[in-house]
Amino acid sequence: MEKMNQALFLMLNAPEHPPALLLAVAQGLAEWLVWLVPLMLTLGWLRGDEKLRKLMLGATLSGLAGLLINQVIGLFWQHPRPFMVGLGHTFLAHAPDSSFPSDHLTLLWAVAFSLLVHERSRPAGLLLAFLGLPVAWARIYLGVHFPLDMAGAALVALTSSQLVLREKLCLAERFYPPVKKLYRLLAAPLIRRGWIPN
Repeated sequence: MEKMNQALFLMLNAPEHPPALLLAVAQGLAEWLVWLVPLMLTLGWLRGDEKLRKLMLGATLSGLAGLLINQVIGLFWQHPRPFMVGLGHTFLAHAPDSSFPSDHLTLLWAVAFSLLVHERSRPAGLLLAFLGLPVAWARIYLGVHFPLDMAGAALVALTSSQLVLREKLCLAERFYPPVKKLYRLLAAPLIRRGWIPN
C-alpha cells in the first residue's frame, strides 16, 4: 500500500522546475481556498434565520469533529510527509508533523458533507465538495501530502459529518442557545448599529 501511495504521489507531485503560473495557482488553492469555509459559514449565520443558523452550526461542529479525529489519529500513528522521507519536490513550507489525514481537506469535506444533507444548504455543500478536489491535488503537487492522506481525509470527513448528523437534534439544539448568546454578546455594537442581524 505504501509503495502504491508513493508511486501515485510521484505521478502527481510537481517537477523540479514547474511552470511559474501553475505553481502559483497550486499555492493559492493549497493555502487560501480553505478560507471559504469560515466565510461561507459566517455569511450563512449572518443572513440566515434560526433554521439556517442551526445548519451552519451543525456544519461547523462537523468540521471541528473532523479536525479532532485527525489529531487523535496523529497521536497514535505518525505518518511522515513526503519531504520528511526525501521524496519528490516540495514547494510549500510546512511543519514536519504527521501527514495523515489532511486537515485542509477534512475541514472542507466535513463541512461540505454536512451541508449536502439539507436541501437548503445543498448548493453550498456541492460547491465545497467540488472545491476539495483541486485542494487535494494542489497539496500533493506541492509536496506536503500523499494521495492516501486525501483518502483518509474523505473518510474522516464522512465519519464526523455522520456523527454530528446522527446526534444533530442533541448537538445543534444544545449548542445553539449558548452560541447565539455569545454571538449577541460579542457582536452587540454591530447589532445595535444595524450592521448585522440580531
